[in-house]
Amino acid sequence: MRIILIRIKKIMSSILTLREAAMTVSQPQARPAGGPVATQSLDTRRLFADSNEIAIAHGAEIYRLRLTRQNRLILTK
Repeated sequence: MRIILIRIKKIMSSILTLREAAMTVSQPQARPAGGPVATQSLDTRRLFADSNEIAIAHGAEIYRLRLTRQNRLILTK
């Protein structure tokens, strides 16, 4: 039970970190007429500051984004 509570606490902390990072995302530049849409970027060093996994809430679903030892990202449902 204690392990589950610790894990939930880490996931909630990761969600809060993700929200904070999303609030500081650089704003997209205005696009010229007919040009491509500028995308927002998040620095993974901020997202994974104290963990190798974060939880992402998308609608009613929770996704997990993991940073592997090989420095790759894996998104799972």
